[in-house]
Amino acid sequence: MDVAAYLEAAPETRRPALARLRELCVTELEGFEEGIAYGMPVYVRAGGTEAEIAWANQKQYISFYLMRTDVRDAFTDRLAAHDMGKACLRFRNPAKVDFDLIRDLLRATARAGRGGVC
Repeated sequence: MDVAAYLEAAPETRRPALARLRELCVTELEGFEEGIAYGMPVYVRAGGTEAEIAWANQKQYISFYLMRTDVRDAFTDRLAAHDMGKACLRFRNPAKVDFDLIRDLLRATARAGRGGVC
């Protein structure tokens, strides 16, 4: 399965939000490779082996995975207002996905260079 097929298989009501997530990842993560791992779209820095960003359509929400602890730590204040697990930002309502925050997280990840992931 590729990311296009993943999007096509998602519920129609969530597809626009998921497509926007993909668009932001492709645009902001220059030098990253898009693929599928663990059943979801992932983004790996060219030459790297570990995904730094991923997203998924879950049963109850749309998930955005930010595996870089340094980037998460830099955005603690902005992330505090959201439903956030260790590395998973969850949006129950596709219409309320905070694309501005996600764009900023993606830009920070791209600028951060190689680093540790959780």
